[in-house]
Amino acid sequence: MKRWLLTLLIGGMLFVVGYFLFAVLFTEFMVDLWWFRSLGYEKYFWLRLGYQYLIFAAFTLLFFCTFFLNFWIGSRYLGNVEPPMPTDQARSKYRELVRHFRVGSLRVYGPFSLALAVLVAWPLYKKWDAALLYVFSQPAGFQDPYFGVDISYYFFSLPIYQLLLNEMLVALLLLTSGLLLLYWLERRLLARQELHLPKGARIHLSLLLCLLFGLAAWKLFLQRYELLYETNHAPLFYGPGFVEMRVILPLIYISLAGLIGLVCCLLYYIHTRRGLKPLAVAGIILVLALGARYSQSLSNAVQKYIVKPNEISREKDFIEKNIAATLRAYNLHEVEIREFSLDDLPWDDKAPQIKANLRNIPVWDKEVLGDVFEQLEQLRTYYDFTGVSVDRYNVNGLHQQVFLAARELNLQELPEGARNWVNERLKYTHGCGVVMVPAAQAGDEPMTWFIQGIPPTSAYGFQIDEPAIYYGRAKYGPAIAPNDSGEMGYPTADTISIVNYLGKGDVQVSNLFRKLIFALYFGEKDIFFTTKTNRDSRMLFRRNIVERVKALTPFFTMDKDPYVVVTPKGLFWLQDAYITSDRYPGAQPCESGFNYIRNSVKIVIDAYDGNVDYYVADPQDPVIQAYRRIYPGLLKNLEELPEGLKGHVRYPKDFFDVQMGVYSKYHQYDVEEFYKQEDMWEFPEAGMGSRLRRMNPYYLSLNIIDPRRMDFLLLCPMTPKARANLRSLCVVGCDEPNYGKIIIYSFPRGSLIHGPSQVDAMINQDTRVAEQFTLWNQMGSQVERGNIVVLPVDGSIVYIQPVYLKAAGKLKIPQLKRLLVCKGETVVMAPSLEEGFEILNERFQAQSERIRRRLKPGIPEAGEVPNGEEKPPSR
Repeated sequence: MKRWLLTLLIGGMLFVVGYFLFAVLFTEFMVDLWWFRSLGYEKYFWLRLGYQYLIFAAFTLLFFCTFFLNFWIGSRYLGNVEPPMPTDQARSKYRELVRHFRVGSLRVYGPFSLALAVLVAWPLYKKWDAALLYVFSQPAGFQDPYFGVDISYYFFSLPIYQLLLNEMLVALLLLTSGLLLLYWLERRLLARQELHLPKGARIHLSLLLCLLFGLAAWKLFLQRYELLYETNHAPLFYGPGFVEMRVILPLIYISLAGLIGLVCCLLYYIHTRRGLKPLAVAGIILVLALGARYSQSLSNAVQKYIVKPNEISREKDFIEKNIAATLRAYNLHEVEIREFSLDDLPWDDKAPQIKANLRNIPVWDKEVLGDVFEQLEQLRTYYDFTGVSVDRYNVNGLHQQVFLAARELNLQELPEGARNWVNERLKYTHGCGVVMVPAAQAGDEPMTWFIQGIPPTSAYGFQIDEPAIYYGRAKYGPAIAPNDSGEMGYPTADTISIVNYLGKGDVQVSNLFRKLIFALYFGEKDIFFTTKTNRDSRMLFRRNIVERVKALTPFFTMDKDPYVVVTPKGLFWLQDAYITSDRYPGAQPCESGFNYIRNSVKIVIDAYDGNVDYYVADPQDPVIQAYRRIYPGLLKNLEELPEGLKGHVRYPKDFFDVQMGVYSKYHQYDVEEFYKQEDMWEFPEAGMGSRLRRMNPYYLSLNIIDPRRMDFLLLCPMTPKARANLRSLCVVGCDEPNYGKIIIYSFPRGSLIHGPSQVDAMINQDTRVAEQFTLWNQMGSQVERGNIVVLPVDGSIVYIQPVYLKAAGKLKIPQLKRLLVCKGETVVMAPSLEEGFEILNERFQAQSERIRRRLKPGIPEAGEVPNGEEKPPSR
């Protein structure tokens, strides 16, 4: 019994020591394991770790067996034909030599086969993600317009085939060379006795030769798909043209036929010593076809003398395919085009729809509003607003577009004396709450705060049970919470509250072993030596939400603008993620280099616990479906998104910006129009003070998609290339059932709609506006004009630009002073949008009345007396 107990004790001690040494040597592995486990993704962690080694091992084994089997077969034929021997003793020695060679050769063939297998499998290990996508891929359901091949082939199969092909060619050449050496030695030995190689050996070599030529033929075959990524015709169009599809492609097929003919003739000649002439003919055909294929002279001659004189007719079919491929690649193939009906008649500014529109116009700029938040609501130096977001909420029963920002922790602003380990890791651990204001506001009025203060309070019905922000957009370092020293809470009237973290974020550090591992991981000895941890303490790290998501899923491309959502339970971050690729056949690449993009994933991060959940937003994307099969349980259906967050999903601005950049050229569906590029669009430039900058898409709440309902949407105005007038309004819905629905409102050709830069010039030239600006500047204030908002209202295009005043002193808090409202060539400056629209409407009514009087003789102008009566004296 004692012996068993002693054995168990020693075994337990060895296990503990072994585990300890393993953890110290593999610190990063242990930290990652604990971290993934704390987030509920331990299965995903092991899958992701195991897949790369499984891929490498599987392909190494496959190639090793292939190579070793060939060497083993080759060695079996050595000595099968026994030459005549003068004596039995000589015959016995020969057989012993052959036996030793066969058995001993395994010591050479085995390592050599393994080296070849590793050589071929290594690229797959480095590209194991791509190999997994290939293994788990399924058809996308739509084909390329050139060969009719499913798009998934180009995304998943073609890259792997190209990756393997060159490596396999090299390995097969080495394998064939080694076997040829063996068989040459055997043949040389047999030739002395006027004997020949066994038939099996000749068949083996023939099969290897067929395989080698087969790989070369496969390489030629894959070259036809590479034609779909040609850029020779840029910037007119992308993808193959007449030369590639009518000249180079047939030459590839001829080369393929010549290669197949060559290998057949070569094998026939090797086995029969006949057919030399057909072999020469096949070789000549192959050489001529390859020479013409890679010769620039032929392509240039065809382009110059056949294509250029009739370029539209020659390239028409290929331009059509390029347009179709590009629209599909950027998810623009279902864009709806509507004619914008212009109506210059005065509108009813008292109508409920116009009132609802005016209530949601974003008159604040995000940059300017960020300054206001910092000056009025930062409250402590160690807080910061990392970005202002646009969203919509139900406020007192009304749909209200709002601006909001999270009050996050910024340890860089702590006083120098307070920058120590205890404060940075134990005391200052989190931010607190948000601020929220309506998008619309009148000038010379105090700011309306839907949510403000620490802790956050609201007079408009907003409630946040847990406003603390431990995970956000700021640059957070690691923190230990809760801890015995207590965390800094929010300031009260005369003191600072002390709080304790009650969440379940990240990894517990309740024992010395874990403290040691984290001390090694972060290189901070104080983590191990601090006595302020307790059994509930947790190590919170990777707290920047973008860094957090990338650590979990590095294969997603992150949107640059995650935004915070307020719910009664607490605060959550919504992060959009994209699938991008440069492998869509025939599509134009964008400035970032990819030519395929989908907003496939919506990611939710709990600002308090740091939990991360992924939701599939585009189930039609073949790449995201492959990832669902690779990592079961990682991605949820969008229908499972919590109810409190569903109403705050929005179409990402970065995605729409890329789409509109492509659509500015590819909205020209007609080939002749596309060829002439006569209707190219571009993003307009608008003035912001003395600066001109590109107008980006912005969020609005309008009833432009469906007149019966208010939709939160993205709007992007477009102007003709190198022209200043407005050409179209591009909108995309953010609310169901119109989410993702892109509508292009096109203005009738021949109608002049002033563009943003023209409106900016008219504002600068307006004497009343200039006089008022001069007066304010002389009073010690600084006038600053905000971003221009293009607003479609009741058949008209109205421009709105906010005017801010900043004090000339050190403390500059922007104040919304006036709103510029412009329609046509009429500019109005008023304290509020309602007042501005009313004045603008009155001016247009008066203008319409003057025009009506001019067109109807006998109706006196204002101030005239009919029938020739004398005008009464003015008072």
